Amino acid sequence: MEYTHLGGPEGPRVSTLCLGTLPFGTRIDEAAAFAVLDRFHEAGGTFIDTANTYAFWEPGATGAESELLIGRWLRSRGVRDEMVLATKVGALPDPPGSAWPECAEGLSAPVLRRQVEESLRNLGTDRIDLYYAHIDDRRTPVAETMGAFGELEDTGKIGRAGCSNFAAWRIEESRAAAVAAGVPDYAAVQQRYTYLRPRPGAEFGVNPHASEELLDYLGTRPELTFTAYTTQLTGAYTDAGKEVPEQYRHEGSERRLKVLAEVAAELGVTANQVVLAWALGGELPVLPVIGASSTAQLDETLGALGLRLDDELRKRLDDVD
Repeated sequence: MEYTHLGGPEGPRVSTLCLGTLPFGTRIDEAAAFAVLDRFHEAGGTFIDTANTYAFWEPGATGAESELLIGRWLRSRGVRDEMVLATKVGALPDPPGSAWPECAEGLSAPVLRRQVEESLRNLGTDRIDLYYAHIDDRRTPVAETMGAFGELEDTGKIGRAGCSNFAAWRIEESRAAAVAAGVPDYAAVQQRYTYLRPRPGAEFGVNPHASEELLDYLGTRPELTFTAYTTQLTGAYTDAGKEVPEQYRHEGSERRLKVLAEVAAELGVTANQVVLAWALGGELPVLPVIGASSTAQLDETLGALGLRLDDELRKRLDDVD
């Protein structure tokens, strides 16, 4: 495993692959999830990502399933102090079963104070290392949200705050509000990002692909760690039975997939491993949030850690329109 620091050199040390746990406790049962978590830990993985919403849309689920499962795993293995835990707030339907995302709980101070206690109980811990604003909330003043995050940091209930699915200008507005209030600003930004580019005008709802503006913004702010989800495109790079998501279906993607397959064949690795190596080794450091439903899938993903793309290969991948 390789490591970096969250939110700059003074931040906590984390593995450069973060394990995403969205389906744990719902589509992936406890035995399979524990096996993946064990393998990730054995490989030196230290960074785990969840949310207070995973996965409320599944039949009979409430959104607490992933956090609760992680809490049980941490207790049973006794490894809480070895792991950096990230969870999220702001996207849970309120009340349960209401229209989403219109009725998402939002990022008001009362919501943050209430939900951090729920997540702490679910995870069986007294500290959340990274607490993300899951989706933007245009109804709540950013000063209120940042002040509440600062309060949670002051009390030790969270280590740092982050944001997910925000536009670049909203991140900057939030950070300016934090500076004005004298509270810590965001340490991490999480966004959808992968090798394929979405077609112009593709609709992702509240989970957008990282824009060129956001990537440019993050490239000038090394104190913001960029964590990327769906980097593996939910398995579509390697699983012939999975279609490329509709938003990425266009001629440019066909050309990119062709070059990706050529590079993978030349290196004797999988397309998924090339994509992860591309993300990890770029000019803008990317920390992928990986998904795995089995130890075999996780082992294939971990194979990307030893892969380095030289300048010529990276140029071939990047230059495809």
